Amino acid sequence: MSAIPETIPRRGGAREARRAARSAELPDHLKPVRPGMNGGRYKPLSEADVLKIHHAALDALETIGFADAPQSGIDAMVKMGAKLTDSGRLLFPRALVEDTVANAARHFVLHGQDPKYDMEPWGDKVYFGTAGAAVHMVDAKTGAYRESTTQDLYNIARVVDTLEHLHFYQRSVVCRDLPLPEEMDFNTTYACVSGTTKHVGASWVAPEHLEQSLKMLHMIAGGEDKWRERPFVSQSNCFVVPPMKFAFDACKCLEVAVRGGMPVLLLSAGQAGATAPASLAAALVQETAECLAGLVYVNAIKPKAPAMFGTWCFVSDLRTGAMSGGSPEQALLSAASAQISRYYDLTGGTASGMTDSKVPDAQCGMERAYNHALVGNAGANLIYESAGMMASLMGFSLESLLIDNDLIGAVQRTIRGIEVTDESISLDTMRQVCLEGPGHYLGSDQTLQLMQRDYIYPTLGDRSSPNQWEERGRPSLVDRASTKLEGILSTHYPTHIPQHIDEAIRAQFPVRLPREAMRAG
Repeated sequence: MSAIPETIPRRGGAREARRAARSAELPDHLKPVRPGMNGGRYKPLSEADVLKIHHAALDALETIGFADAPQSGIDAMVKMGAKLTDSGRLLFPRALVEDTVANAARHFVLHGQDPKYDMEPWGDKVYFGTAGAAVHMVDAKTGAYRESTTQDLYNIARVVDTLEHLHFYQRSVVCRDLPLPEEMDFNTTYACVSGTTKHVGASWVAPEHLEQSLKMLHMIAGGEDKWRERPFVSQSNCFVVPPMKFAFDACKCLEVAVRGGMPVLLLSAGQAGATAPASLAAALVQETAECLAGLVYVNAIKPKAPAMFGTWCFVSDLRTGAMSGGSPEQALLSAASAQISRYYDLTGGTASGMTDSKVPDAQCGMERAYNHALVGNAGANLIYESAGMMASLMGFSLESLLIDNDLIGAVQRTIRGIEVTDESISLDTMRQVCLEGPGHYLGSDQTLQLMQRDYIYPTLGDRSSPNQWEERGRPSLVDRASTKLEGILSTHYPTHIPQHIDEAIRAQFPVRLPREAMRAG
């Protein structure tokens, strides 16, 4: 074996050079990953498969239909062309559904309070965010579970506000400290929009609760007209009780959101083997049919109102009937749902990363990684539940939130893929190194130029040598996440809502998050 040339820098020197080269922050358009990159390379369904699912969904809507719609919904949809049977089920003729899809809202922006976080979720652009209704917070080191609170919800929001690879924040935990549903709904919205300037998703259990929250959102936006120009909160709406029944209260909330200018995520969450067929193909048919019915509902209330196609196809462990959010079947269904929403050219939202593990461990990382890799590369527009969720949506871990930010950044790099151009092939660089230079690429201009533009580096992942790791006390991934988390929670208190607006909100509404809990110290 030939000796290493003396011209090659020692490893430590090369590492320091790389660190120095990366010290300057790149503008967003030159970073290796960024929000809204184009996926769509992974396709679990063929074009013929997608068509079969589409036609089967139309058949289901035309011959099976939906039960339990509120009278206001029945009136609106019958006026559009739906048929009410003697048994009270609404049937949707194929022409009605096809016309609705053809005329539905497309290419609408999901706004942040800060315009730099605006998202364009259409085509095969991909964005990652949170979601969920976990009822517990998880201590990542001890594995202990405790009930989640309003303070936890706010803390999650302000951590998400700092994370590069989480592009929106949807409510992640339930405020178990607030027993009154009205106060829970209002404070959920308040804590989310106070904790981040990214786009927010929330849900409400009664229409009057949403009306109250809309008044607050108008105040923050600077008036109802400003809110309607840039609605920075969307409604996550479980309008359907699978299989094929409308959820009365959720539908009434949907009507208020649509009329109030709030984008709606039409969320169908059938669980294969329980509330949806065990056949993965049939589960997709049911989810697609349910979301198409929701699309008809939205457009019957207000034509071209912004609505996301939320096929959240969940999975059962058929041995027990329990949900299995981290399964490979879950990855397949969520990835396939991206193809279906893209077939309709509608903004699609789905779930990914819902590990069955109880703490941030190897199982958690494994399940999240293959789910995110497949669903992201399938081109899902909005990927919900992507960070922090544990135990099949029962718990939430702040440490995992930070770890998952690293994971999502890495997955985004796979979504970006490899650019093959004359410049990237760079025979001139190869020629110079091989014929004129030192015989390696460590110090070449191209290497230094591409270190930040083409390569992504983990914030928490450890690439040090075993000796260096030993010298630092063998910190685990959770240890590193805990240290970073402490720094964020002790310093990052967003102040984007002016104090006089916050005081006016507190004077008019039942805010239960103490102001002292929203300030450093």
